[in-house]
Amino acid sequence: MTSKYILAALLAGAMQISTAAEVSILNASYDVSREFYKSYNPVFVKLWKQKSGDDLTINQSHGGSSKQARAVLEGLEADVVTMNQSIDVDILADKGLISANWAERLPSGSAPFSSTSVLLVRKGNPKAIKTWSDLAKPGVSVIIANPKTSGNGRYAYLAAWGSVIKQGGKVEQAKELVTKIFANVPLLETGGRGATTTFVQRDIGDVLITFENEIGLIKQEYGADKFDVVYPPLSIVADLPVSVVDKVVDKHGTRKVAEAYLSYLYSPEAQDIAAQFELRPRDAKVAKKYAATLPTLKLFTVDEVFGSLKRAQAEHFKDGGVFDQIYTRK
Repeated sequence: MTSKYILAALLAGAMQISTAAEVSILNASYDVSREFYKSYNPVFVKLWKQKSGDDLTINQSHGGSSKQARAVLEGLEADVVTMNQSIDVDILADKGLISANWAERLPSGSAPFSSTSVLLVRKGNPKAIKTWSDLAKPGVSVIIANPKTSGNGRYAYLAAWGSVIKQGGKVEQAKELVTKIFANVPLLETGGRGATTTFVQRDIGDVLITFENEIGLIKQEYGADKFDVVYPPLSIVADLPVSVVDKVVDKHGTRKVAEAYLSYLYSPEAQDIAAQFELRPRDAKVAKKYAATLPTLKLFTVDEVFGSLKRAQAEHFKDGGVFDQIYTRK
């Protein structure tokens, strides 16, 4: 069943409610998604009011994606999670909070949009940074979120590693590149927004590695004349998965509204809002409309290089994994 018909069925059921009610849900999300949901939530609140008569309040919680997953595990009663990596949803599924088949419940693996890792440099690009290998050069200061606590940082790490493998390099060469890059990292923030603050407001670093959708927000808030974006010749696809938290919505009685909230993310209206914030939409017509700000890039998937995000997590980011081996804490 397509998301269009799922949403129609959900809203049709809501219309049977004869008495308006006050309803609230909590969306636990990664930290660089806040501006998108600030725009999307009022649209859905209005839609839900029209269809159900209910007065809906949508509360937001933001932080590093893995940090948010841990918060839900520790008792944060989020009705939905909107993460930047599938393993953070899988963790909740493994603990019985979310159905094991969560990725099959909505199209595209329950990821309504995607992003990728890009490089933000100071205006004029004084260090002449063009590709991942440039980040390993002596004298280049690199700002990145912690790959162990942030999906943003994790995808950046995997993008640099995978760029070597996809161009015919060996594992030893990929490890050497990433080791040199992290030797140039003066500090690690726990999330993507913290890394942005360090680079933009504290004026630390020559280059920020972050999600593509963060770049437009930085330029809008701080001025396009202060920074340049560099698209590496090769980068990674970052799918952005969503799910209801089954145990919570059944406890709160919010399953219908929570499911409709996520399903509507696939609508042309929501896809257009996402593209405005430089999230890459699944809707081909919307993607074509925003081709100027979301250019076609040469990208690879996690599965192509690492087998799966779970395998990458186990090998690179678990305690004692490759990242712990190569990173010397400052």
